[in-house]
Amino acid sequence: MSKKRYLITSALPYANGPLHLGHLAGAYLPADIYARYCRLKKRDTLYICGSDEHGVPIMIRARSEGVPPQEIVDRYHFMNEKSFRKFGMSFDYYGRTSSPVHHQTSQDFFRTLARKNLFVLKTDKQLYDPEAKMFLADRFVRGTCPVCGYEDAYGDQCEQCGSSLSPADLINPRSAITDAEPVLKESTHWYLPLAKFQPKLEKWISGHPEWRPNVRGQIQSWFSNGLKDRAVTRDLPWGVALPEDVAQAAGVDANGKVLYVWFDAPIGYISATKEWAAKKGEPELWKEYWQNPDTNLIHFIGKDNIVFHCLIFPAMLMGHGDYVLPENVPANEFLNIKGLKFSTSRGIALWVEDFLEKYPADSLRYSLAISMPETRDADFSWEDFQAKHNNELADILGNFVNRTFIFVRNYFGGKLPHLGELDDLDQQLIDRLVQGKEKVGRAIDEFQFKEATRQFMDVARFANKYFNDQEPWSTRKNNPEKCATTLNLCTQTAYSLAILMNPILPFTSAKIWKMLHLPDESDRANWEDIGTLPLEEGHSIEDIEILFQKIPEKVIKAEIENMRKLSEGGPEKAETKPAFLSFDEFRKMQLRTARVLSAEKVKGTDKLMKLRIEVGEEERQIVAGIAQHYSPKEMVGKTIIIVANLQPAKIRGIESNGMLLAVNDGDTLALVQPDRDVPSGKPVS
Repeated sequence: MSKKRYLITSALPYANGPLHLGHLAGAYLPADIYARYCRLKKRDTLYICGSDEHGVPIMIRARSEGVPPQEIVDRYHFMNEKSFRKFGMSFDYYGRTSSPVHHQTSQDFFRTLARKNLFVLKTDKQLYDPEAKMFLADRFVRGTCPVCGYEDAYGDQCEQCGSSLSPADLINPRSAITDAEPVLKESTHWYLPLAKFQPKLEKWISGHPEWRPNVRGQIQSWFSNGLKDRAVTRDLPWGVALPEDVAQAAGVDANGKVLYVWFDAPIGYISATKEWAAKKGEPELWKEYWQNPDTNLIHFIGKDNIVFHCLIFPAMLMGHGDYVLPENVPANEFLNIKGLKFSTSRGIALWVEDFLEKYPADSLRYSLAISMPETRDADFSWEDFQAKHNNELADILGNFVNRTFIFVRNYFGGKLPHLGELDDLDQQLIDRLVQGKEKVGRAIDEFQFKEATRQFMDVARFANKYFNDQEPWSTRKNNPEKCATTLNLCTQTAYSLAILMNPILPFTSAKIWKMLHLPDESDRANWEDIGTLPLEEGHSIEDIEILFQKIPEKVIKAEIENMRKLSEGGPEKAETKPAFLSFDEFRKMQLRTARVLSAEKVKGTDKLMKLRIEVGEEERQIVAGIAQHYSPKEMVGKTIIIVANLQPAKIRGIESNGMLLAVNDGDTLALVQPDRDVPSGKPVS
């Protein structure tokens, strides 16, 4: 018997840096496709995510910047939430593990396990930094991985090979805070006895032969080696505090002790669901999704999180006893840049925010979906991105929809023409829509998102061929009734494609829905409508727009060159000293004063502002990335410094003749300006 509810989660991203494309391809895009599909199937669906704000990387970043950890998590929580929104993520709730509800939920969960005497208390020697005068959590220890020899592995996991580690496993360990050699010092901690849970975990996993082989293979390797007790508390100044009553009962000082981040982070799914329910005004509703056996709990993660979601968190849930266990954990492998793994810590990444400033979100979604690293690592390349955008989204999907709607507008007054008698090719088109619905749906239900994307594009490809084969430009003159039938079916197909593509291309789906002059697709769209020809004769088509503008070759060549520099420079690139500039080279640069005459934000962007400026007796236009730091109103009248002889460039289709100078420290931006009033057009020397 199928279960009633679908509770979908994506791994909580660390709030210690911006999102990159590897994040999207791993845990987020597949989950969003699945959630959107479930809603179209009219399933009771809840999609939960949020920021993991207690990871040691956050403390490392905070220490490096000299700010409190809360300032770091506030910055990246809102930044990442915004990036997710621009990418089209359809979370029902996006929470935070620094919230009071989460702290309370995690502490209550810990208390329940403690009352059941499930923890093992151990006093042993832990690594301690004598210079920082603090115990070192796993991620505060770096060293050489004993499995693959990677020299910068963390104390809990190797980023290079994905092996689960402990600080004691590392060769030549060192403090990530001061680089000092750690010493051993006694400390008492609570351990989750995973070895006792192994028989129960093995039985549970054996009941899920449908799980991906990469997931089952990694789990089996841990079973073969034998599960070991895992510490679930840490000596840290940042995190969910160890419940004092539990510590007192054990005769341990709770001061300075917190819950291990991988104990509290998955509980973040539960606490976020509680906050969602409270926001809806039904505070007990969360239990229907977490404690009712009619729930399908699906965790979408990357392969580096398999141990936590398939062994540690399930053991915690089993130990508690009141919660459902996951039905599936479809973990993706890594997305690489030309064979280099995306890594925030190593500075190898294509950042989501920057990417979406230049390219449509749906183009990125499609490119990632059709080459998703489902069972093995995949590579991102700019050439492939351009080919997918130009040759498939623009030339197949966009071309079909655009010429269908233009034809209806130009020759049928923008009204859906009459559907007459069907020929064999007409029936084939309808059959392909129905088959596409079944094939795409089955692939998504089986977590085969690459296959689902290919099947969708095959339907669009057939529709495009159908338009060509029926030759409406000819039948318009010699067989008007057949032409009307062809265009009716093409319009109905656009309707079906809008639903079929919605999980993968939500923004494009919404555009088609709008051109079809239909209500919001979330209220109307139903997966079962695909192939049913629901539009009535006379239905109007309005506000036609091109779905995908082609990406020029020169734009991609520039991106490829940037990637080449990244690949060659790697993580050491930032440490390379810049080459000196000769005086003659410097003299070629013309820096001049300019006065801002008018300013306006560039539509569809967050950062860009278009300025009309006066440079002496000349007026020109420039585009600058200052809109997040200055309003158009406050820019008017300012005297700025520009590079006046910079080669003109087009930014988002707008010509820019010059570049203004500003100081950017990563968080704030300040214009370079004269300290007193000077005329425009004056040289800067």
